[in-house]
Amino acid sequence: TLYNFLTVLILYNFRPQPHNRTFLIVLGAGLLHGDQVSPLLASRIDAAIKFYRKQIKKGRPAPRIIFSGGKGSDEAISEAMAMQRYALGKGIPEGDTLLEDQSTTTLENMQFSKRLITQEIGESPYKASFFTNNYHLFRAGIFARMAGIAANGVGGATSFYFLPNAVIREYLALVVLYKRRHAVAFGLIVLIAIAEFLRVWHLG
Repeated sequence: TLYNFLTVLILYNFRPQPHNRTFLIVLGAGLLHGDQVSPLLASRIDAAIKFYRKQIKKGRPAPRIIFSGGKGSDEAISEAMAMQRYALGKGIPEGDTLLEDQSTTTLENMQFSKRLITQEIGESPYKASFFTNNYHLFRAGIFARMAGIAANGVGGATSFYFLPNAVIREYLALVVLYKRRHAVAFGLIVLIAIAEFLRVWHLG
């Protein structure tokens, strides 16, 4: 139900985030004017930059930041490149960044980022966090598990006026993702309702 989804989403946003990551994966989103980071996307990058700096401040090795996002048909450059440019402008060393510029969906973000991690460190153990907007965390976490990538989620802030519609879209996307399960549940509800109707009708 929507209520259950909201409860899980809120809890997911308050999960503790240890600053001991090997990789930070920033999920892409559409660009403005074909090559500019949107405010929505900037909040994801800013969250990753804040995490990156806090981890270093704690005296731990700097994580590598993977910017994940391909080039849309209406975009002049890949989302990954636009995100990297933004981060470099904020003082992040280029050597601490990696580009994954082929993905077109959230699942591909995770799958291709995992492939990039394997290219970098082989089968060595790692710890990762992915960065998206707070309303998108739960579904992105599902895709991370589907891709077999070990990562926790960190949510960037979302404008309040945008949040209600975004949450509803996420809920509907989850319904579509698990449509077979929802169809079975709905069918059971219908059968129970029919059985109850027949019971009451028979008693009458």
